[in-house]
Amino acid sequence: MLFQSKKSVTIPLKDGSVFYDPCFFKAKKANQYFEILRNEIKWQQDDIKIFGKTYPQPRLTALYANNDKPYRYSNITMHPTKFSAELLEIKSQVEKYALLDFTSCLLNLYRDGQDSNGWHADNEKELGKDPVIASVSFGAERLFHMKHRHNKSHKLKLKLENGSLLIMRGSTQHHWLHQIPKTKKKIEERINLTFRIIK
Repeated sequence: MLFQSKKSVTIPLKDGSVFYDPCFFKAKKANQYFEILRNEIKWQQDDIKIFGKTYPQPRLTALYANNDKPYRYSNITMHPTKFSAELLEIKSQVEKYALLDFTSCLLNLYRDGQDSNGWHADNEKELGKDPVIASVSFGAERLFHMKHRHNKSHKLKLKLENGSLLIMRGSTQHHWLHQIPKTKKKIEERINLTFRIIK
């Protein structure tokens, strides 16, 4: 099911909760943030190991935080850089809506349609029980897929738009997986900011 809405909406999910606002940031502001983040973030490309083979991760990443706590996922350990002024601005706006204080932000840069993020859940132990993940998108639209871990009939597709905000709450990370799949379509760059609380 492809879920599309021009208004902010809470999407009913079995064993989870997803909120989506397609235009949390207006297009002009979103474009400004995209340009600044694209040029000023310390992007890196780590290697990941899949079935014993090592490959370059199919996207660029960066970790920023208000502390020095590392973040580990997929056998990668990232060490944060202090939040920039722009990231603090964005974080403040997201926090006002989410009513939470996020400590960290994992950023992803998808350079084209072949950059992707495979099926996973944000359930690392550093994130604690029932983590809240707030995801902001700037740049090109990409499809975001979700599927229930145990009931394969429960699926969701969202088109993540420039300036949009997606918030996953409750037990979503325990019961659902999500991905940004590859596409053969010609797609421009997209930057994704995932705010989280690292315990």
